[in-house]
Amino acid sequence: MSLTADLGPGARSRALEAMGAGELDVLVVGGGITGVGTALDSVSRGLNTGLIEQRDWASGTSSRSSKLVHGGLRYLEMFDFGLVKEALEERGLLLTRLAPHLVRPVPFLYPLHHAWERPYVGAGLVLYDGMAMAGKYDMGVPKHKHLFRKQIERMAPDLRTQDLHGAIRYYDCQVDDARLAMTVARTAASYGAHVASRTKVTGFLREGDAVVGVTARDLENDADLEIRAKVVINGAGVWSDEIQEMVGGRGQLKVEASKGVHIVVPRDRIRSSAGFITKTEKSVLFVIPWGRHWIIGTTDTPWKHDLAHPAASRADIDYILQHVNTLLKEPLDHEDVEGVYAGLRPLAKGESEPTSKISREHTVVAPVPGLVMIAGGKMTTYRVMAKDAVDVAAETLAQRGASVRDSITDRVPLIGASGFELRTAQRVSLARSSGLSVSRIDHLLGRYGGLVDEVLSIIADDASLGEPLEGNDDYLAAEVVYAVTHEGARHLDDVLTRRTRLSIETFDRGTGAARPAAELMAGVLGWDSARVDDEVDHYLRRVEAERQSQEMMTDSEADEARVSAPEGSWAV
Repeated sequence: MSLTADLGPGARSRALEAMGAGELDVLVVGGGITGVGTALDSVSRGLNTGLIEQRDWASGTSSRSSKLVHGGLRYLEMFDFGLVKEALEERGLLLTRLAPHLVRPVPFLYPLHHAWERPYVGAGLVLYDGMAMAGKYDMGVPKHKHLFRKQIERMAPDLRTQDLHGAIRYYDCQVDDARLAMTVARTAASYGAHVASRTKVTGFLREGDAVVGVTARDLENDADLEIRAKVVINGAGVWSDEIQEMVGGRGQLKVEASKGVHIVVPRDRIRSSAGFITKTEKSVLFVIPWGRHWIIGTTDTPWKHDLAHPAASRADIDYILQHVNTLLKEPLDHEDVEGVYAGLRPLAKGESEPTSKISREHTVVAPVPGLVMIAGGKMTTYRVMAKDAVDVAAETLAQRGASVRDSITDRVPLIGASGFELRTAQRVSLARSSGLSVSRIDHLLGRYGGLVDEVLSIIADDASLGEPLEGNDDYLAAEVVYAVTHEGARHLDDVLTRRTRLSIETFDRGTGAARPAAELMAGVLGWDSARVDDEVDHYLRRVEAERQSQEMMTDSEADEARVSAPEGSWAV
């Protein structure tokens, strides 16, 4: 039997009640990958743990990344060998032990434009693979291989090869970033953490200089509450400066917001059995296989505007298209773009360094007693970041007589990992018993792993939910219901942008599925027709504002267009 937990409406209410009823050992603020990872690390050490997030799980940076679990090949050039080694170890751990149902290998071609690049890049990949093999955990992916022009033409017929001196194929891994973060939150809840989204910190409780908890607002029910905790850990990413201001800005942790933009195009626009990677003058460009699509990005530029809704400009999209077209025989244009998304990386701020040069290494500080702050880092190393944050919190807890055990999260698989291999072996019989195709079962296994039976039971109770959600081909109606009952989705945005990725995987940006999805959610959440209309209207306005922002040439114009869409009546 797979370990499970639900983040449905009832679980959220119980979590808020528990957090308001007594003193926690640790309260974590921020529901991105750093925050949820910290909550899991804390609760798995036996600490009474709470976790709150002002919007939805992974609604910020952690749903808008390149969706890669990787060592960071380009950091070798920065001589960040420790960071690369650490990330490669975590890649192997996630792939082979912690989240084999969510993380999967993906091949990349590194095109060689000059003869001298083969020994140079080849030496880097020897080091890259060597670090992975020498790590504490299984490497989990094949080693790199040198390729020549004829081999490339067979693997990637749409790649321009006439000017290439061959390529090197190597492997990294990919993951649905929002699903990873939500699954970590569910895993923390399954071990007893009290977790609640749509709960915003409004201030800190103080006793002298010490932080002893927070004041917060339950945004779903318009109610204020106090949550007392021996230690508060802030993992709010690019919102860290706002959190610091609430405690007077002492011992400031400088965080730089760097915007990364990606575009999504249909898989048939580029014929290739592998992704690509190439350097640009500012960053690294990835062309990443993503189901029936390609994700292409990214940019790396400072962002000084709205943190909740970073906007991609036409200049950003032009930059990506310009650089990817240098690799392709048939150029892409704006008509090929299905989806666009922009995210903000929370970088530990350097002294007058451009954001693309700042290392992704994380920083943990304790600016005042009872408060720990963590920033920087990368998604791949979230578990190490969480461990370091809880280690610092443990010092405060030790002063109060508590004995805190060492981190064990390298031995705590995420929910869905258990049973994944068995259910994958039984995929044909699952298809037969459920009435779904084998390809549908494979899709569900890649999203839910060993928890696939929970989704299939919804279909068994109502066969109509085994049909695709109206307005799309990839997701079943049952997945919308499950997103609400088990995965903490509270609003239409949550389902269309994070539990599924319809907002970037369809040319209509998910608008055709908006009303059908909202009506399915209404049945679980008790929405009336007016509320359904409100949710759909909000989503349509959001999509239109994003489309308008993507026609603007500057960040300030794009930001103005994006924030013109009003928030829903429930929103922050």
